[in-house]
Amino acid sequence: MQSIPVIYVIPPSALARTLSADIADPLPLSEFQPSANINMATKALTPPPLQGPTAKEKKYDRQLRLWAASGQEALEQAHILLLNSGPGVVGVEVLKNLILPGIGNFTIVDEEEVIEQDLGINFFLADDSLGKSRASETCKYLTELNPDVHGHPMQSSLENFLQDPKVLNRYSLVLLVAPSKSNLDLSLVARSCNENAVPLFLIHSVGFFSQFSVQLPDDFPIVDTHPDPASTKDLRLLQPWPELYEFMKSKTKDLDSLSDHDHGHLPYLLLLLRFLDDWKQSHDGNPPGDYSEKKHFKTLIEGKARTNNPEGGEENFEEAAASVLKSLNKPSLPSGLRTLFAELDSKPLDRESPNFWLIAKAIQQFYSDHDSLPLPGALPDMKAQSKDYIRLQNIYKAKARQDAEAVTSHVRAMEEAQKRTIAIDPKEIEAFCKGAAFVKLIKGQPLATDVDASCLKSIYRDLKDEDSLLPIYIAFLAYDAMVAQAADQPPEADSEQKPLDNLQTHTKDIITKLAAAANDNGEQFQTTIIARIEPVLEELVRADGAELHNISALTGGMVAQEAIKILTK
Repeated sequence: MQSIPVIYVIPPSALARTLSADIADPLPLSEFQPSANINMATKALTPPPLQGPTAKEKKYDRQLRLWAASGQEALEQAHILLLNSGPGVVGVEVLKNLILPGIGNFTIVDEEEVIEQDLGINFFLADDSLGKSRASETCKYLTELNPDVHGHPMQSSLENFLQDPKVLNRYSLVLLVAPSKSNLDLSLVARSCNENAVPLFLIHSVGFFSQFSVQLPDDFPIVDTHPDPASTKDLRLLQPWPELYEFMKSKTKDLDSLSDHDHGHLPYLLLLLRFLDDWKQSHDGNPPGDYSEKKHFKTLIEGKARTNNPEGGEENFEEAAASVLKSLNKPSLPSGLRTLFAELDSKPLDRESPNFWLIAKAIQQFYSDHDSLPLPGALPDMKAQSKDYIRLQNIYKAKARQDAEAVTSHVRAMEEAQKRTIAIDPKEIEAFCKGAAFVKLIKGQPLATDVDASCLKSIYRDLKDEDSLLPIYIAFLAYDAMVAQAADQPPEADSEQKPLDNLQTHTKDIITKLAAAANDNGEQFQTTIIARIEPVLEELVRADGAELHNISALTGGMVAQEAIKILTK
């Protein structure tokens, strides 16, 4: 039987006798009385419950550590479109790896019905799926992986689905499994995605070989670029604002008379500010400039450390000396922002412009006004007393909020001028301000259905590297051309060429085009390249369009990883 604890309270009379009694003569248990309100006593002794993680935070705990709540929100708002063809395994494997981390919606467009061969390679089909829509059946089993994700099957040909040129506008990302039944499909999807600014993945998986290509929109901005934490320190020691400067003065005014404990726990950035102040007084108000001056300044700081203490030195002074070369640099506009600002100068903004461009314009105005970017507000770890470190954190965070509010005021003014109906979320503006120094603008290029003319020379040069994987890329280009050619022929037509010979012909056409662009008329090297591509061609012909599940599963994981980078930008 489980015992129930009972709480006893001591009556005043018994307590008085206990205090006066000899320790060796304890009171009998009968003198103690059970508490009249055990529940109240228990509540008084029990600390309040801590707020634990939500069910969603528990479910996605590991990935939230990678791309944070903002990245997870972007995933949950995403709608992925899979344009499936062939055996269709690799596209389903990509979706699997996007459904598990929690995308919001996905749509599968697939005109095929389940045949017996599908059951051996597609893990998201069952025996009773035979004869049913492959889109519906795979969608049904994929959604079992994550109840929070919604799937939408559509049994339709690619041509019928793409009759509306704006149909792709509703999707966040498109997955196109190749080869499709005609070359027109590929070029049509690529052009439509580019016009609607939707990222596109072109994926191949045949036999033991696979490859994928990515088409990004013309302008693809990335705000959270996950820079190296060491490179994100922005302490503004050469441009201290009044609150920071006054705090430094108050903490270092009697520096030489401080106790060893207080002297050894001054935050290193306050030490740098103090000694910078001293340096400027003897150098016409200028901070250390070139390397020799900074090295001399570093030596001065090291000489100020106390060595007659029990530790034989001071860690905070070591931190200050180590930070001289990387913390005392005049702020400059990063190359990524220079490119972005140059783009802004020639880019008209209106009420339909994406939020990114409006915030970027506000950042540009802020930089023009202050000759610096908004302060991120983060502090590195350092030797300091807790109260001093917290005070420093508050000073930096207050300045960061002040800068973000200035940027927000520019955004609101533009929104009002453009008569926008929906205001940009302040959190989005704040995130941009924190990562402004590392924002990137990627200029996307249309997906090439043939060898890209602008890359002919570089591709030909890279083919000379025996470890290059370009032979696989060229083999799949030839394979797509062969499949498209077969699709354009009437069903009753019978090609006289064997599949391998046909594939070799298309490959030679591509190599000839590459050699002409590189002004290389030597047949020997062209023959060598074709010989390196030959094993890939033989495998593509042997597989005859079939997929191996393990190859497609591996490829699906890699494509999903790149897709998540794009979705959580």
